[in-house]
Amino acid sequence: MQFELNEEQKLIQGTARRIAKERVAPRAAELDETGEYPHDIFEAFREVELLGLTIPEQYGGSGAGVFALALAVEEVAKYCCASGLMLLLSALPTQPLVLGGSESQKRTWLSQVAKGEAKAAYCLTEPNSGSDASALQSRAVRDGDDYILNGEKMFISGGTVADFVVAFAKTGDRGGPSDISAFIVPTDRPGFSVARTDRKMGVRGVPTANIVFEDVRLGPELLLGGEEGSGFKHAMLTLNTLRPVVGARGVGLAEGAMTYALDYARQREAFGKPISELQAIQFMFADMAIQIEAARLLVYQGAWRVDQGKYQREDAALLSIAKAYATEVAVKVSSDALQVLGAQGYMMDHPLERHYRDARQLMIVEGTSQIQRVVIARALLERELVYP
Repeated sequence: MQFELNEEQKLIQGTARRIAKERVAPRAAELDETGEYPHDIFEAFREVELLGLTIPEQYGGSGAGVFALALAVEEVAKYCCASGLMLLLSALPTQPLVLGGSESQKRTWLSQVAKGEAKAAYCLTEPNSGSDASALQSRAVRDGDDYILNGEKMFISGGTVADFVVAFAKTGDRGGPSDISAFIVPTDRPGFSVARTDRKMGVRGVPTANIVFEDVRLGPELLLGGEEGSGFKHAMLTLNTLRPVVGARGVGLAEGAMTYALDYARQREAFGKPISELQAIQFMFADMAIQIEAARLLVYQGAWRVDQGKYQREDAALLSIAKAYATEVAVKVSSDALQVLGAQGYMMDHPLERHYRDARQLMIVEGTSQIQRVVIARALLERELVYP
């Protein structure tokens, strides 16, 4: 069992760490205050080729894999969880194409994202279907060879800046997941609109939006894989593959929060000495480190398993464990780090209140902590996850 990064992974990690310190960290507070998408940070990621890590080389990416993406996201999220999400969004909308797109679709769309020539978004959640994703109501109806798409999507990260989206809609009436298909929808098509931008508690640097499709005409070349009925499968497999990367956002955020609080504790004095010398504070930091290291191992294992092709339904439990634990650790560690600073931690003069707000998103997005537990419990009961 190998616990060392290879040279390519170390290079990607080091590159992401440098960009995070030099370009992301100075902008993090401003992004949170303004809620404006940081095109300059996107450009920084493009310059160092971090946008195509999960996209195969033949389609313009580096093919470094999900593990490499997790490493990069972890480094960036230490300073800005929203910027870490930007990297994740290079994979979330493109993964359905990687898994199920036709050769023509892959060559047309993947290379644009990998080269930073286009941004994309993943449109699954609807006003009446969140965790129950198969209950979506958007519909695409045949009109000759074309499809006419109608529906509404909500909480779509990056939806305000996307050049195309991958949208999931019903194309059948059999009743169930086999009714759902996936479509590539260029955002300049008539009938596509951004209805509103959300007012969020955290992760404000990447706006989320309500997307409306009103009689959007799509040619058959925009049906994912040229096949009706496979959309739900590709939606779920995409979420499986990227759950460790959401966990990496949590690990990075927790590391950043702990590091900041530790630096503060070394300088802040109480009772005649730095508070870092108080055992009560030391035990808090020890617990933070224990949780971070456990979360990192789960995330790295999950990302490694995805790169080995282990992301099918029977593999999902370990990916859900990584996502659930790492994101919950982010909430706990950011809360404890804020507590170390006391009243100062509650102030916007320090980044910990932002880390705390940002962390709370992670237990909800891409499958809530409760949904992850449903997956884990099912795997135990169906003997997919066994402890002999």
